[in-house]
Amino acid sequence: MNAIPLCLPDSITPEQFLNEYWQKKPLLIKQGLTQLIDMFEPEDMLGLALEEDASARLLSQASSKQADQPQWHVKKSPLNETDFENLPEHWTVLVQNLEQWSPELGQLWQAFDFIPQWQRDDIMVSYAPEGGSVGKHYDDYDVFLAQGYGSRRWQLGKFCDKDSEFIADEPIRVFDDMGEIVFDEVLEAGDVLYVPPKLSHFGVAQDDCLTFSFGCRRPNLMQIIDSMADVATNDSDLFIPMLLPQPLQASGELQADSIDAIKTQLLQMLQSERGDQIIRQAVSEVVSKRQYDALVPEETVSTDELMQALSDGATLQADYSNRLLYNQSADGITLYANGQRIDGLDDTTTKVLVRLANGEHLTHQDITNVDSDDLSEWLENGWAWAGYPD
Repeated sequence: MNAIPLCLPDSITPEQFLNEYWQKKPLLIKQGLTQLIDMFEPEDMLGLALEEDASARLLSQASSKQADQPQWHVKKSPLNETDFENLPEHWTVLVQNLEQWSPELGQLWQAFDFIPQWQRDDIMVSYAPEGGSVGKHYDDYDVFLAQGYGSRRWQLGKFCDKDSEFIADEPIRVFDDMGEIVFDEVLEAGDVLYVPPKLSHFGVAQDDCLTFSFGCRRPNLMQIIDSMADVATNDSDLFIPMLLPQPLQASGELQADSIDAIKTQLLQMLQSERGDQIIRQAVSEVVSKRQYDALVPEETVSTDELMQALSDGATLQADYSNRLLYNQSADGITLYANGQRIDGLDDTTTKVLVRLANGEHLTHQDITNVDSDDLSEWLENGWAWAGYPD
């Protein structure tokens, strides 16, 4: 199915990781992603940060009156070469959504196939010269910190919560107190550190280094509620006024009984088959949406060119800068791509897209029965690309 081994120690199974570590405690995975070694050099990422369509940030630490509390400065993209002139000693540049720029890098998500792909956020790179950092902080999502070049020292401390205080008047969320340090090690190229949500962490470059963050997150309830409202808009029955019992009451009062009756009907609808359909579609649309706008390719591959490439040994693979997923119900399989439900698919096409969504590399033989117009659409939409084996 894929040639990339799972990013876990030999002594830990995916089931063990999910039961014992996922969202609970950190895990160091020595040489867990050796494919990253020498894949990129600092100059590659610095050049990418200057691209017009890149999503990048330049963070610098200027000295302040308090020696142990530098003043942070942030410049967001678009960045230009002058932004990198006269920088202080310590600085970092971050570039988001690397899958968009390197499908080969995006394929490394397969090393984390024990996490459902709908929870993948994006791959971010952090470049910093010696001493560079983004400060002591925590994230609200899971992250696998993979060292790709050079080395970085990581310290982990306490779990934080909504009451954890950040330093005031700074452009980024940083704090001073990490509590007791529970982990303090230097990661070399190929090493991976899993950090669960809300665990405080602090990374400092030991030399010129590239750290790749494979972030995983789930939607928040407001996103689901908004999406449910959008989906429900297409159901005309939901626009019919409710029938409610009316006890005698003061004309100006909205009684708690009336609110409870409305709540009861709402919950009954959500727990019905119609509600199941609304929630299923709403969640699927939210988690399949792209976080970043798609880049317009400079040139597109024709169907004939694709078929020739596959005949020459290439494989058709999911492009991980896009979101292709499916769910199953009594009505069958429904596919979603980049926040939209895909309708009108025949069984053959559905099965092929399911295999792509599951990370399979498909050969020429696997897609012989797929309509050429469909293949062309997949390429134009960025759902798939042709890659050659190493």
